[in-house]
Amino acid sequence: MPAYIGGVIFPVSGTPPMAQSSSPETLSSPSIDPAEVEKFSRMAAEWWDPKSKFAPLHKFNPARLTWIRERLSAHFAREGREPLAGLELLDIGCGGGLVSEPMARLGGRVTGVDAAEPNIKTALVHAREAGLEIDYRHGTAEQLLEAEGPGRFDVVLNLEVVEHVADPAQFLADCAALVKPGGIMIVGTINRTSRAFVTAIFGAEYVLGWLPRGTHRFGKLVKPEEVEAALKTAGLAPETPVGVSYNPLKDSFFISTDAGVNYLMAATK
Repeated sequence: MPAYIGGVIFPVSGTPPMAQSSSPETLSSPSIDPAEVEKFSRMAAEWWDPKSKFAPLHKFNPARLTWIRERLSAHFAREGREPLAGLELLDIGCGGGLVSEPMARLGGRVTGVDAAEPNIKTALVHAREAGLEIDYRHGTAEQLLEAEGPGRFDVVLNLEVVEHVADPAQFLADCAALVKPGGIMIVGTINRTSRAFVTAIFGAEYVLGWLPRGTHRFGKLVKPEEVEAALKTAGLAPETPVGVSYNPLKDSFFISTDAGVNYLMAATK
């Protein structure tokens, strides 16, 4: 379920085709012209509608968000309604803010970065409508690292991104450099297995139509051991991945020990 695809954003993580764009030359914080508010408000309404074209993402998100909250709460020894209070969090490839906003509601000071400016403007409008302050930027992890320097964030969420970038190891290294000492990064992606090809590519793209055909290329998928190796080289300590599995009878996703298709991995610095 991609969001940030090597500088191009694709649906279901979930960008409409109109929001695709190449990476900007520099990191920026877009402003919203009053004349644009209605347009991006309509786009935000579609993003956040669980019955829209983004329905698969809304099915996928609850299990993922629950696990992320639990893992971050454990790492920082936090409890309560806002376990992320005071923590700096980066959502790289944030799309329309479907992860950024829940993190902000948990108390995090969230920065959302996406390579497609329409996504950022959509997320910005929706956050304002929801009364949330989120620092949305148009750009890439590399540009953010150049602008902010290393060790900027307590938490870096790197979700459904690495399988689409040109150089996964370098991308992971850039994201790892943004993590503060004592911080944590969470990577979510698709395993390079025959079962993932059948379900996440053939099934999701060609049978169910959850994703546009050609969204994923099997050779670009990344195995957990490859993510682990890159993170270790970048100075992080990766943990055993967990799976995000689909139950067709309940039409829902759940966290499991099966990392053969979708998986999440935490890594600490």
